[in-house]
Amino acid sequence: MLLNYQHHWIIDNMPVTWCYDVEEKQKFCNPGFPIGCYITEDGHPKDACVINSEFHERDTYYIFNHVDITIYYHVVEDEAKGSRLVAAKLEPRSYKHTHPDKADCSGPPMEIRNNKDDVEIRYTYSVTFEEEKEIRWASRWDYILESMPHTHIQWFSIMNSLVIVLFLSGMVAMIMLRTLHKDIARYNQMDSAEDAQEEFGWKLVHGDIFRPPRKGMLLSVFLGSGTQILIMTFVTLFFACLGFLSPANRGALMTCAVVLWVLLGTPAGYVASRFYKSFGGEKWKTNVLLTAFLCPGIVFADFFLMNLILWGEGSSAAIPFGTLVAILALWFCISVPLTFIGAYFGFKKNAIEHPVRTNQIPRQIPEQSFYTKPLPGIIMGGILPFGCIFIQLFFILNSIWSHQMYYMFGFLFLVFIILVITCSEATILLCYFHLCAEFSHHSLPLELDDLFIISSITNCFILSLSQDYHWQWRSFLTSGFTAVYFLVYAVHYFYSKLQITGTASTFLYFGYTMIMVHIFFLFTGTIGFFACFWFVTKIYSVVKVD
Repeated sequence: MLLNYQHHWIIDNMPVTWCYDVEEKQKFCNPGFPIGCYITEDGHPKDACVINSEFHERDTYYIFNHVDITIYYHVVEDEAKGSRLVAAKLEPRSYKHTHPDKADCSGPPMEIRNNKDDVEIRYTYSVTFEEEKEIRWASRWDYILESMPHTHIQWFSIMNSLVIVLFLSGMVAMIMLRTLHKDIARYNQMDSAEDAQEEFGWKLVHGDIFRPPRKGMLLSVFLGSGTQILIMTFVTLFFACLGFLSPANRGALMTCAVVLWVLLGTPAGYVASRFYKSFGGEKWKTNVLLTAFLCPGIVFADFFLMNLILWGEGSSAAIPFGTLVAILALWFCISVPLTFIGAYFGFKKNAIEHPVRTNQIPRQIPEQSFYTKPLPGIIMGGILPFGCIFIQLFFILNSIWSHQMYYMFGFLFLVFIILVITCSEATILLCYFHLCAEFSHHSLPLELDDLFIISSITNCFILSLSQDYHWQWRSFLTSGFTAVYFLVYAVHYFYSKLQITGTASTFLYFGYTMIMVHIFFLFTGTIGFFACFWFVTKIYSVVKVD
């Protein structure tokens, strides 16, 4: 009661709600009701104690030991004779029954003082059925969803975030397009041998830009798993947006995601093998096995450990052993073979052809300043993508840990698209700055129409005197660093919004959070790599290289 623990009841797959008045004569319907409430030592009522003026004793707990349940039904007219449940509401009450053997729901509130050791509590309930002709079965969730707190604020905040992100993305795209157009025109106009010898900008590293990265095996495995997660997320949110995965179907969202992940083993194996082959790798058996087992194994090990904690605590939320065996069967019998099939076709195809040849001798990379080292750019790259999701992240965490309904899948799908665009553009922008080298005296002379892009070129001078061609891991980690901001926000949410005190509960929170962070890291990192790979291939394919 001190931590405001709540009951959550379900009838006909519909939550039993407690509806009460809030500010401005609005009614809020909570899909749960508290066990009780507490009056502090200075007489201040906490949580639900504000609903009854009889709750006034200092340093006292009041327990809700009686509920009046009202079930609303709608008579079906066009079908066979029968009725459908359209709403279930209750009113929690507290009674110290005067006749324990024959409860009459009378007497003062049931209070529990701190100095009492043993207390006998008798629970009672009443049920009333009422016909509701106005509410149809298809719209029976509306009264819950329309009463969610701060709904209008949520919509305004999401729209505001989307407008800002779209504006910034448009500005980045416009600057990049104009600057790149000038660069490409400049490079292609160099006709003399003297000009050709004095290469500058990102053309300097054309002979090393497609050199295989360090730890290419691990990067290809991450790309395969990230592709699997990316397609799974897109399809799941698309179906949820169409209404197939509504809150009425409990567990449908997670079931759909797991089934899609199992069936998408083929794209994972194909992408991992294709890029590993383009990186010059030859240990194809190790690549296939790591793609099938590394990232899924990390998630399953974390999940199994969290389930062991739930088993040890005797929680009803623990996954049964049979369900775990079924998940393992889906993984080993369906996902792993599909991954092998995808890897087979990936290795059968020719390696990805690059627009420029790679030199036999690697180019020496100059000593890097602090601003051109990987870490500052990686940290900076995750800020903008995180800025477009943190509002939705707050409501998603509320739905997971505070038992609130999440139903705005249309906006979530839109935020997903914006996240993909933002990760791509932020990574491309930082990749361009990373590849630029010190401009020589052949730099483009400033004209009146160039003033608009002076700030971008200046940033390129300051940030990008690196001549560093190791862009593969950098592009993956730039957008993947958004997951680190996700983790920081989850820690902030834990300490500022939740009242979790037990060691087991704390382990559960951070254990499940690490699963989400791991998945989000692969998801965003893959987006950044593919965007940067497309960008680098595109710009070097339109430049004349002797």
